[in-house]
Amino acid sequence: MAKEVSAGGVVYRRTRDNRIEIMIIEDRYLKTSLPKGKQEKGETMEETALREIWEETGIEGKVVQPLETIYYNYYNPKVGAVRKEVHYFLVEATAGTLVPQIEEIHTVAWMSPEAAWEKQKRNGYQNNISVLVKAYELLGIDNRKEKTS
Repeated sequence: MAKEVSAGGVVYRRTRDNRIEIMIIEDRYLKTSLPKGKQEKGETMEETALREIWEETGIEGKVVQPLETIYYNYYNPKVGAVRKEVHYFLVEATAGTLVPQIEEIHTVAWMSPEAAWEKQKRNGYQNNISVLVKAYELLGIDNRKEKTS
């Protein structure tokens, strides 16, 4: 089985009134996700995460701390089964303007933590939930209360 290593992050910023906003992307499959991409030769995981975030979204950032490494398998028609390893970091946005890299993602937006969580629950990848939980805990956000309807 082929192996692929990527890195990305949960990117956040503070608004002028000190509220936290979370960056959420919608990938090319129209699924809610986090920015990430393949490690290039000679890069550290942190460098890969920051480069991919910038390339996919136009936002520069700084790594605050590691969050989690997730693993999953997928099928690539060119190479067959692939074992994917993704290193996620908590990343604070430092500069830039949101501009989606159209070849890789469909949209990118800043959202309240509550809206980002709901969007992830409705249309996100299951393996991103624990990554967001860790980021929210580090940021002191608790909006994961289940709503009954």
